[in-house]
Amino acid sequence: MIHCIDESTVTFEDDDSPESQAEDRAIEAWDSEMIQRGILVGGGRLRPVADATTVQVRNGEVLVSDGPFAETKEQIAGYAILECANLDDAIEVASRHPTALIGTFELRPYWD
Repeated sequence: MIHCIDESTVTFEDDDSPESQAEDRAIEAWDSEMIQRGILVGGGRLRPVADATTVQVRNGEVLVSDGPFAETKEQIAGYAILECANLDDAIEVASRHPTALIGTFELRPYWD
């Protein structure tokens, strides 16, 4: 489950505002529930796109540039590794994550 958000809608600094604390509690509650259910088996939060480095190899040359590869409004902010029985279960789990209200989740299965 890849978290995609418009970074202009969030802050990456330490934010002790009541709204930020409420969001943190909601995400922690989702994490706890999904861990208890045996669904959330890993994941992480990514630094902002301003901290990204893109690496490509073209014609044998390594090309390195600052910033994300995709030039889009929404950027990948994090990911969660889920173990669900099927796609319907994964959709239910993703739809209950608090950031689904402001962002997008891409659900993508692993290769077997």
